[in-house]
Amino acid sequence: MSLICVLRRAALLFGSQEIASYKSDGEILRYSYTEFYERVKRLGSALRGLGVGEADVVGTLAWNTHRHLELYYAVPCMGAVLHTLNLRLSKREIGYILNHADDKIVFVDEDQYAAFAELGRHDLRCVIMGEDQTEHRSGVASYEKLLENGQQGFEFPDSLDENAPAFLLYTSGTTGPPKGVIHSHRSVFIAGLALCLPQFFNLTDRDVVLLQVPLFHAVGWFLPFSSMIAGAKIVLPGPHPTPQRLAELIEGERVTVTAGAPTVWINFLNHLNKTRNYDISSLKRVIVGGASLTPAILNEFEELGVEVVHAWGMTEGPAAVVNWLKRDIDGNEEEVRRVKLKQGIPVPGIEVKVVDQEGNELPRDGKSVGELLFRGAWVIDSYFKDPERTAQSFCGGWLRTGDAATIDEKGYIQIVDRYKDLIRSGGEWISSVDLENLIMSHPAVLEAAVVGVPHEVWQERPLAFVVLKGDYVNKIGKAEIIDHLRERVAKWQLPDEIIFVESIPKTGTGKFDKKALREMYKNYFIERSTKSQQP
Repeated sequence: MSLICVLRRAALLFGSQEIASYKSDGEILRYSYTEFYERVKRLGSALRGLGVGEADVVGTLAWNTHRHLELYYAVPCMGAVLHTLNLRLSKREIGYILNHADDKIVFVDEDQYAAFAELGRHDLRCVIMGEDQTEHRSGVASYEKLLENGQQGFEFPDSLDENAPAFLLYTSGTTGPPKGVIHSHRSVFIAGLALCLPQFFNLTDRDVVLLQVPLFHAVGWFLPFSSMIAGAKIVLPGPHPTPQRLAELIEGERVTVTAGAPTVWINFLNHLNKTRNYDISSLKRVIVGGASLTPAILNEFEELGVEVVHAWGMTEGPAAVVNWLKRDIDGNEEEVRRVKLKQGIPVPGIEVKVVDQEGNELPRDGKSVGELLFRGAWVIDSYFKDPERTAQSFCGGWLRTGDAATIDEKGYIQIVDRYKDLIRSGGEWISSVDLENLIMSHPAVLEAAVVGVPHEVWQERPLAFVVLKGDYVNKIGKAEIIDHLRERVAKWQLPDEIIFVESIPKTGTGKFDKKALREMYKNYFIERSTKSQQP
């Protein structure tokens, strides 16, 4: 179960299939699986020539391009470990990760080189990936020049152990320094197969898959491997993808399947609503993960005739849960929509449970809220070089997710909130996720984040941050948002304040950065109370 088998099979059975990659100059590079295979082998040979050996760590700081995809196969297939750096992290975080991972060489996209150079890691060999392949920096190699040095006819070893490490990833560090996660060939292989199932991506060689999930996020949710296992056409959106480019690629390449975080699809749908001049009729299925699916995303895509599939996972175990309607789901429309908004049921090879604070498993009644734990074929059982946090996060082989969730009688998981994001108010719990989804169901709202802020009477109270769609800015106020919520939640759950902002800060993985919001507004209600008491 090594990735060499995936690569060879794809070239042998689907050699004429196309890979289309958007370039920084606006052109699209096109080549076949066969040509991809030959370039990957030459790259493997060139890496050998640079002294990269088995278990050495090779880093990338790059967008979703054909060169990055080539590294996805070349590095693991030669026995080394591919370490995908999240280019949206801060310089401090990237520096910490590079030191912790001990990368031997880093492949950097042209537009990321300046940021990389600021790290001052002159001990690290760097290879530039871009359209300008001139050797114009001292000591810095270019990707295409390196490829020219690769040996023609090079073959990857048949002896590679399927349990050998293939990918090194790091979490976004929302609860401390980023944690290292190792995925083996075997785990990636099995996950890639699972994603091809009819109840997940349902991929075949007739599909066109837009790899929109960043390749530096959780192995791109394994889509680079499931797509090639199925023999599907692959489309890469290139550097700095925008809603406009995604729409153009879906129309021009006749994309059938894609995936991404809710923030991506919120901006994409908003762009479509503004322009209304794209033909996306080829699009059959959109997988939404990374954060909760909102009713607005579900409604708008379904109106366009696109199936929406809700999924859940973590860097430690991506694409572990998927939402598909089992045959025993009631045909009632309201019930169906309620189920669709849940995270779903475990993918084959994954087990889940919810437990109370003492570790006792809670009943599957859809009401009992506890911490979600999971384990399985591609869920890690320890953190890379971090025994302390391994001991904190793993319990009897199960990974503690930090998510508060329920599981109903039919096995559907619903994540109520991150435990750290639940709002404790007057002895009651308020779900920030529920409030956000309800606020974003207002037609004027583009994005919304809710955090709990200290309150001298109620311990915490909800504070909401709202980004309005362009046409509604300065036309919608707090009263309209509260009125929208009033019919849908109890009075004590209503946010005490609505703050309208131009944008909401996000983490390196595209989620709302609630830690930053809580820190910035930690004295908001207390200061307001103090001012109101002044004579």
